[in-house]
Amino acid sequence: MNGVVVAGAGPAGLAAALVLARAGIRVTVLERENELPRRPRACTFHPATLDLLDELGVASRLVAAGRVVDRVQWRDRSGMVLAEMGMNRLDGLTRHPFRMHLDQASLTALLLEALNACPEAEVRFGAHVDGVAEGGTGVRVRVGHTWTLGRYLIAADGAQSTVRGVLGLPLPRSAHQAQALRVFVDSPLDRMLPSLAPLTHVRDLQQSCTLFGLPDHWRIIFKIPCDAHEPLSPSNLSLLVRRALPGLGGPIRITGADRFWLSRGVLSSYRCGRVLFVGDAAHLTSTVGGLNMNAGIHDAVELAGVITAVIGGQAPAAALEAWAWRRRSVVLQRVLPPREARRMGVREHDSARLDAATAGLRAIAGDPDATRAYLAQASLLDTVPHTASWAASRAVPNPVGRS
Repeated sequence: MNGVVVAGAGPAGLAAALVLARAGIRVTVLERENELPRRPRACTFHPATLDLLDELGVASRLVAAGRVVDRVQWRDRSGMVLAEMGMNRLDGLTRHPFRMHLDQASLTALLLEALNACPEAEVRFGAHVDGVAEGGTGVRVRVGHTWTLGRYLIAADGAQSTVRGVLGLPLPRSAHQAQALRVFVDSPLDRMLPSLAPLTHVRDLQQSCTLFGLPDHWRIIFKIPCDAHEPLSPSNLSLLVRRALPGLGGPIRITGADRFWLSRGVLSSYRCGRVLFVGDAAHLTSTVGGLNMNAGIHDAVELAGVITAVIGGQAPAAALEAWAWRRRSVVLQRVLPPREARRMGVREHDSARLDAATAGLRAIAGDPDATRAYLAQASLLDTVPHTASWAASRAVPNPVGRS
């Protein structure tokens, strides 16, 4: 019984399954939905993630379909550019010195296509996991009246993880004092606002937001109070957009909007016996810019490499514990504090703190070495292996901060 079961056909689950299947390990993916989810989700792919996806053979098609982000910009409501950083500063650190904007549904479609070409892989849709039992040298996963056997179970089944619930593992969460409002705009904002970058942070005491340019539309993320219940009507949304971007000329075509709660939480351990947790099932960060999805893909690719090494006898079972410690440390030490502090720590009504943060960004943007270091850290380039086979080549992965 050398197979692995994966719960969830999101980016993390499918990435893990593809690494395993290409290593010759039988893998079964169980997805509760009847098809791949298509609703809008995360849309940012960082350089480190593109490097990993390149080794899975899907990065080139993903980049061809998406929008390349060559620079990151900060500006105020008047349109003044406060700071700008060119992603080309990452040349030499990555094969993809840019961010890329495209909805994650495009990635899952590519991963599924690649997985379907692997004889060792099987994907079952409409398969809702409702039981997990571990014993001896394997784990049993129940869907209805059917049990699927595997050496390990990778739980990649999202923020409302059924596997986590079945095992009685809580995910402690703390909520922010704001919720996010995401507005979809079908207007050429970069032609309506001169020099607007594909990724732009508007920092202002009255109304801050972040703009993401995708191939066929823009997404604007606002922070709004938790008790805000104004109807998401086109007129209200248009007023909000114009208040944040008063320099816009011409009509604004709003095609939709949604709200979601901002929260953070990290599982106490990513390993429970033969069950390993990745992605949203293991951590929630609510960071603007898709870091939680990117970190989840990193979790999955590295875990699949470790499992491959353990099953093949090149690494001891203790390597799984080291992986769990390392990946949890990455989220706690590198994803949550620096990113959340930059994004959430500056209170929009606090002029002095906003001015200080802006001055800090300008100083970094004016120093090529500081820019390179800032963008490398923001892209998590120093927290992931350089190759998808990295984990399989080591007996025990080194946790963050250990040598």
